[in-house]
Order: sequence, then C-alpha cells, then structure tokens
Amino acid sequence: MFRFASGCVVNDRTDDSDGGLEPPARADRRVRADARRNLDTLLQTALSVFASSGVDAPVREIAERAGVGIGTVYRHFPQRSDLIAAVFRREIDACADAASVLSAGHKPFDALANWMQRYAAFVAAKRGLAKALHSGDPAFDSLPGYFDQRLRPALRTLLKTATDAGEIRADVDADELLGAVASLCMSAHNAGSGRAERMVALLIDGLRHGAKSS
Repeated sequence: MFRFASGCVVNDRTDDSDGGLEPPARADRRVRADARRNLDTLLQTALSVFASSGVDAPVREIAERAGVGIGTVYRHFPQRSDLIAAVFRREIDACADAASVLSAGHKPFDALANWMQRYAAFVAAKRGLAKALHSGDPAFDSLPGYFDQRLRPALRTLLKTATDAGEIRADVDADELLGAVASLCMSAHNAGSGRAERMVALLIDGLRHGAKSS
C-alpha cells in the first residue's frame, strides 16, 4: 500500500570512511521511520478532514493540512477509496493495539471499561466514513474481515482477563457487546456531547452484576 523507501536515495559508499555520514543501513532505517510517521500524519489528517467535511472533501485540503504535496497523496493512494480504506484500517489497528496497552497499566475491569470507550470513539470515526464504506466499492470488501481479525480477539482477551479476575459476569459475549456499544453510540449521535460515553459507561458497569467477586 505504501512503499516506505520509494524515491529515497541512500548513500552507497563502500569504503571504510563514511565522511561523517550515517552508515547506509542506519540511514535507511531513519528514512523508513520518517516515512511511517509521515504516513501516520497523513492518515490522521485525512480522518479529521473526513469527519468535518465528509469523505468527498478535496484531496488538496487533506494534503495542505498534512503538510505534503497533493502528488504525494496520489502517489501512495491513487484512488480516494484507497485512502479511505487505509484510514479505516489505521483506526482498527489503533483500537486493537490499545487493548494490550490498557491491560498493562490497569486492573482488568478498568482496562475493559477504558477500551470500550476507545471502541466508542472508533464507532464515531467510522460514522464519518460510512457513506464511502457502504458504497459497494470493492476497495472496502476486505475491511469487515480485518475488523473481525483485529478487534474481536482484542475484546475477547479483555473479557477473559476480567472474568478470570472475578470482576465481571462470565456470560458476556464479545460480539453482542460490540454490537450493543455500536447501537448505543448510534442512538446517542445527536443527543449532545458526552451522551454516548455516559451510556457506554452504564452498560459496562452493568457487567459487574453477577460477577464472582460481587
């Protein structure tokens, strides 16, 4: 999707003296790290623009706000659908990766509760992309499977940890919980700031009922 080293020229000197320059391997790693950061900035900017202006927002606006040339955007994402799909995958990855981070720093129930709020934020981001995602464009065909592959295992791990710790009831189904949070977020879309977060917090708190430690 993104050729991190595309167009990059790396010093190819083979003598023992580097003339004060970085070794080629180290320079290449730095270029790749810079490219990943630039890509992440571009995708985050695109998400912000799509959320405020819709998925039909001018690509030039995204490029200008990301601080890159419009040609850079088209070089990496020839079609608008390529960019939208990459934005969606980035959000899935960020949400899934948050599970292990939260588990490392919080007690099981708190990790679960915080992750569900992170998932609620993901649902809000997805809503901004809904017009495109439901358009039937084949570029989006793989996204439901990617969602299943990344998000469901993350939630199942959090649920098992919290259940084993006796902090939530044992009969919670990950798919039902994901659907319930999405439904709450959709119903609270125009109900004022913080409404979805409060409703999700009430739902998650209800999982304590019937827990071993209660």
